Amino acid sequence: MKSSKRVLALAGGLAALALLSGCASGGSGDDGGKVDKLTFWLSTSTAQEKGYQDLATAYEKESGVNVRIVNLPYDGLQTKLRESAQAKSLPDVVRAAAIDPIWTSQTVDLSSITDKKATGINQDLVAKAKDGKVLSIPSDITAAGLFVNKSLFEKAGVSYPTDPAKAWTWDEFLKAADEVKAKTGAKYDLTFDASPSRLRAYMYTKGTTFLEQQKDGSFESNAKMVGALQDFADMNDDKTMPKSVWASGQDPNALFKSGQVVAYFSGVWQTSDFASNVDFDWASAATPADPTHATEINYGGNIVGFANSDARGAAAKKFIEYMYEPANYTKLSATNGFLPVENGLDIDYPFTSQAAKDSFALYTKEIEAADPISSAYANEASTWAIEGKELGTDPTTTEVGKLINGQQSAKKTLDTITKYYEEQVG
Repeated sequence: MKSSKRVLALAGGLAALALLSGCASGGSGDDGGKVDKLTFWLSTSTAQEKGYQDLATAYEKESGVNVRIVNLPYDGLQTKLRESAQAKSLPDVVRAAAIDPIWTSQTVDLSSITDKKATGINQDLVAKAKDGKVLSIPSDITAAGLFVNKSLFEKAGVSYPTDPAKAWTWDEFLKAADEVKAKTGAKYDLTFDASPSRLRAYMYTKGTTFLEQQKDGSFESNAKMVGALQDFADMNDDKTMPKSVWASGQDPNALFKSGQVVAYFSGVWQTSDFASNVDFDWASAATPADPTHATEINYGGNIVGFANSDARGAAAKKFIEYMYEPANYTKLSATNGFLPVENGLDIDYPFTSQAAKDSFALYTKEIEAADPISSAYANEASTWAIEGKELGTDPTTTEVGKLINGQQSAKKTLDTITKYYEEQVG
């Protein structure tokens, strides 16, 4: 097994960093003085930025500390954080897409926030080092799941389960989808995000431990996984599912919105989009359990505070603590349409669409019912970052595309993916 690859020092990007220097940490009260300004970097939609702006406004009113929110392009945020870490010019708080070993040593310990019973933060979802230091808390969680074209199901007179306790198998789903397709003239049974995350969710439902790291650092490749992967590839036959999504990058979201696809396997983040941008009736349906009731639970973002100085680190932590007070976090989750990382919240999402409200309710039930394997990958990815390991570009989508195109076997596909993981993070 090859040794772990460390994050290399970044070069360049100085001009971009200079533009952000006024947004970073050095401009207000510092060591030994009162901190009256904080910077908070994130990358999100305008709609979701509102929740954070509302939070910052309320915090300034209560504490007198101004929190300046800087909304950066998604593709550039992680790079700018790396550059800022090297230049010792990090923001005070960030909602990062992932934990990066280049800056983990500079984070504030958030364990006093996660350990509070009053917050109800799910302890299984925080990024924790071996010494107990909590590096980040998820801003929210996401989960994979199944959307159906309700109009087509109703036209065909076919039912679908909306309760995880009554979940169908994949064969039962495909039989129902075939019937809907035959009676309505739809083109495909299903479209499926070309994403390693969505494939992991499918593989979990088939009872496998796909890409779950073993204690010795290896990744198992066995006959059960090969069979499940072959089953997935076989669905991409241009009848059940279009080959073009995984093999050549066609947009599955657009395919579903065309009204010619019976169902779409994606995730909770589609709910807000569908509430406004779909011309037919849609619904979330129970994810097939075959035999395992699973999804993939991931982090919408990672809230991190940086110890730019003793005073600034303490001020950043105080703001994050305010964010996760149940009343404040409930408002943030409602405004931004978040599935919460805290348990026991009563969130009234401001959707006018009943389908969207029902969708969030179903996803909440799905997460509660999900097998622990559902959050294994997210937890392992955090551990790799804490240990200084970097995955790089996941080959899963490319390799599965080759399988679907008949260029290689399911075993070769699985072996290639697991070997890559072992080389990178084993």
